[in-house]
Amino acid sequence: MPRTRPVFKTAALDDQEKFQPLPAPAGHYPYRLDIKKVLPGLPNDKMVFHMTGDTGGLAFPVYKHKVANEMIRQYDEATSPGDRPQFFFHLGDVVYNFGQAQEYYPQFFEPYEQYPAPIFAIPGNHDGDIDPFDPEKPHSLSAFVQVFCDNHSRPVPFSNNSSRKSNIQPNVYWTLDSPLANIICLYSNVPRFGTITTEQKEWFLDELKTAGKSRDEKALLVCLHHSAYSADTNHGSSLHMQHFLNSAFETTGVYPDIVFSGHVHNYQRFIKQYPNGKNVPFVIAGAGGYADLHKIAQPGDPNFPDSSCLFDDVHLERYCDHTHGFLKIAIEKIRNKFVIDGAYYTISNMSDDYTATVFDSFTVKIGDYKSHY
Repeated sequence: MPRTRPVFKTAALDDQEKFQPLPAPAGHYPYRLDIKKVLPGLPNDKMVFHMTGDTGGLAFPVYKHKVANEMIRQYDEATSPGDRPQFFFHLGDVVYNFGQAQEYYPQFFEPYEQYPAPIFAIPGNHDGDIDPFDPEKPHSLSAFVQVFCDNHSRPVPFSNNSSRKSNIQPNVYWTLDSPLANIICLYSNVPRFGTITTEQKEWFLDELKTAGKSRDEKALLVCLHHSAYSADTNHGSSLHMQHFLNSAFETTGVYPDIVFSGHVHNYQRFIKQYPNGKNVPFVIAGAGGYADLHKIAQPGDPNFPDSSCLFDDVHLERYCDHTHGFLKIAIEKIRNKFVIDGAYYTISNMSDDYTATVFDSFTVKIGDYKSHY
């Protein structure tokens, strides 16, 4: 019997004491970045991008190279300009096990040196964590900020002379403003189940309200590292992120078209039906290169209960827990309606054939939802 519901993990400790203070923002409130400051030639009718998380790792680096190389190949071999990804959005955990500057070259700059498009990112828990034995005693996210949240693009001093320069994201939580979509990007900090500061919560409510005013003009995506819903055996679902997101959506009356996260090292696609009838996909794409993948809990395992009423309106439609992969997302406005097409590509870990193949695909039409697999 296949698993159809998320789970909680009974043995997991909620280590909120690992919370780290946030760095100062690089830009000004409300921390919005017009994508055309980075991609001035971006068309107004279609946007295509790669997405995955948890790409770093110290052991068995072959996996992160497989994923990076396949995304590069998709860019190079695109049959038309309209099908070519215009950027890569990283869902967090760029480096492991701590967000140290010296790990950015082997875990990020070197694998993605040949990726020909800009890379945006939200921080993951490992990016923000601090090694207590590090003699440099860096602040949380200090290296991440230098790579992704600079006030102007320039060479990164610890990139080993990489051609990839720093990005200009205004903060570690921010909104990517594009012609076809508002992408609201959250930072859920270091603890296992995530945590959101009061200041960020107020900002998020304001950004949802602002995005709600342009729902006829733009799709709405929400991205965060920690997964609200998961059926894996390593983390399970985050009650903190469920309460935070669902409360924010209910308070503002603004519901996203899709929610993306990482943290869990596999692929899962859920559908949550809200009381107003809105069906929102929650997609986990955290198998971007870290060697260890996270298995899906077997139905009936008492260590991973799924009977909570919080899961009654959440359905697990598709998952892959045995190989690495990445998403390719296309957002297009067709006859005044938005269509979000997603394809999840997997890469075999059992052979030398690294060619990515489509494992799952889905389509989100504003006011509608369809899946294909």
